[in-house]
Amino acid sequence: MHKQIFINLPVKDLPASKAFFEAMGYAFNPQFTDDKAACLVLGETLYAMLLTEPFFKGFTAKPVVDAKAATEVLVCLSCESREEVDQLVAQARAAGGAVPREPQDHGFMYAHGFEDLDGHIWELAYMSGEPPAA
Repeated sequence: MHKQIFINLPVKDLPASKAFFEAMGYAFNPQFTDDKAACLVLGETLYAMLLTEPFFKGFTAKPVVDAKAATEVLVCLSCESREEVDQLVAQARAAGGAVPREPQDHGFMYAHGFEDLDGHIWELAYMSGEPPAA
């Protein structure tokens, strides 16, 4: 099985994106951070690589999606509690992110999310129990 995950996301303004996530309490791994890319630490083995659009384009022949106009991916992070979900959404809003919908309470799962400065959607979920049987 895989040991780590690195999600690669294009960003228009790397310093602004770094400041956004730092305002939310996240850190960056300096070993994998420079003027073209920043390694956002999401967990012990979970990372998002924020890549400047020109650098990102070097990895694909396909056009880069404008995440403010179209959805290319939904990144979902697990949280330890409903309060952590709400706190991260509040921090994202305070740092300039958008909160396009209301929280969802499915009984066994509480979810909410935000859009970062580039429009990437970050879902946050707290699982409080087992999902209902199908």
